[in-house]
Amino acid sequence: MTKKAVKNIPKKKTDSVKELSDLIKNKKTILIASIKDLPASQFQEISKKLRNNAIVKVPKKNLMFRVIDQSENEAVKKLKEQIQNSVAILFSDLDAFDLALELVKNKSPAKAKPGQIAPEDIQVDAGPTDMVPGPAISELGAVGIKIQIEKGKIHIKESKVIAKAGQKISSAASDIMNKLNIKPFSIGFIPMSAFDTKEGKLYLEIKIGIEKTLEELKSSFVKAQAFAVEIRYISEDTIKLLIRKAAMHEKALEKFEAKIKEEIKSKGEDENA
Repeated sequence: MTKKAVKNIPKKKTDSVKELSDLIKNKKTILIASIKDLPASQFQEISKKLRNNAIVKVPKKNLMFRVIDQSENEAVKKLKEQIQNSVAILFSDLDAFDLALELVKNKSPAKAKPGQIAPEDIQVDAGPTDMVPGPAISELGAVGIKIQIEKGKIHIKESKVIAKAGQKISSAASDIMNKLNIKPFSIGFIPMSAFDTKEGKLYLEIKIGIEKTLEELKSSFVKAQAFAVEIRYISEDTIKLLIRKAAMHEKALEKFEAKIKEEIKSKGEDENA
């Protein structure tokens, strides 16, 4: 009888499997983030910044699938469909959206490349530049930028949109942006989906818009404050407005009282006449 050959699995691989298995069991959040086109230096920098909040791993797809299949958490298997190429897997005790917010906050400005889609209108503002006269004059003119020369440097006379939102960035516009150090893009970990191992919830298409969220919060605060003043609810945020409103009412009452007295006085004079 021939003995069946035993395949030796490298210790490094078994250690990786054990580490990933332990992270799945012990961490609250497993977040999938795209790292496509992210330079290695940027990856290392962001990973370092996240060190206190998350453990960042970039395991091979087959290895991660194996770990998920071996896990005792059936719900975790939902993640398999989310793991694609060029992704990092983050394990954290933070809430999924708090971790996603950390990723957004750690993005860095990036230069534009020809053919990229402009995320918004990209404008070159009027004002001085460090560019000297020469080929740059015709390059600026090619994208419709009006200039003048001041103290040996190019001065942009009028602000000009050189790439409209949703349209491809031309090679000429890209060159001008780079020369003027305009960085309309941001690079970093892009949160895609996350899994809450404690709740068994899968979050897809995570989108964190800080500016929009702040605008909504400001709008909600203003509306809530106005309502609180209307119902005379006293708090640190309403007390000054309530006092101001009371002062306005007092002035209005004083004017009304003065008007009534004037009418009574006038009526009395007419009766005595």
